[in-house]
Amino acid sequence: MSEQRDVTLEDMDNGIYRIRLNRPERLNALGMDSVVALKACVAEAAARHARVLLVQGTGRAFSAGADLKERKGMDLAGKLEHNAHIRAAIDALGTARCVTVAVLNGLALGGGTELALACDLRIAAAGISLGLTESRIGAFPGAGGTQRLPRIVGVSRALQLMLTGEAVSSEYALSIGLVNEVAAAEELDARAEALARLLAGRSATALAAIKRLVHQGIELPLQAALQLERAALPEILGSADYAEGLAAFAEKRAPVFTSVLP
Repeated sequence: MSEQRDVTLEDMDNGIYRIRLNRPERLNALGMDSVVALKACVAEAAARHARVLLVQGTGRAFSAGADLKERKGMDLAGKLEHNAHIRAAIDALGTARCVTVAVLNGLALGGGTELALACDLRIAAAGISLGLTESRIGAFPGAGGTQRLPRIVGVSRALQLMLTGEAVSSEYALSIGLVNEVAAAEELDARAEALARLLAGRSATALAAIKRLVHQGIELPLQAALQLERAALPEILGSADYAEGLAAFAEKRAPVFTSVLP
């Protein structure tokens, strides 16, 4: 396990890593030091060729968002710098080539929800609260929330959540596609780890291609996006992983993929 101040990076074997936010006494609020450490942990996981990266909080929160007590004493330049570091950490997750999964063990508010939105998948414990609550204090989601949330739940629902600043339950979040799954709190870790093992068993290059094509293609007109997809086929269909997949299918066995993300 690698520790960097308020954040830990845990090697769970088979290319699976877990980042833990470790400020339970502050509900894992995103202070300057913690977001710098978070970005460093994402980079370290990439350097170790992570296949799956879980992101989880410690204690009763995933993250309560930006550390407002810390920010209160900052001048404008300090506030903007703090936000820039939060954005950099969240964007690092958003651009990671491996599969990223937010494991929402407890409340996720403001920047905490923005952190989850940057991940590919989100699994939440039953009965927790989450939302982009910045309008309550005269602000707006400034770490990607105004752009990522509408792409996930649609413009109308995203506007309602951000304009009202109201938190919603994980069950409601599931109904609008804000989270992918809800699990009983006592089953959350086991479910997240089972999902991570399943994903780690897939071809790393194929999953990276899926992520890239979805994120790039959604910004393009359909015909241009389809061309993007077609252009990616030779690399994938000519890969060692695809050859292994075809052989495993013919031999009626589980494939053993060997690709490693650069």
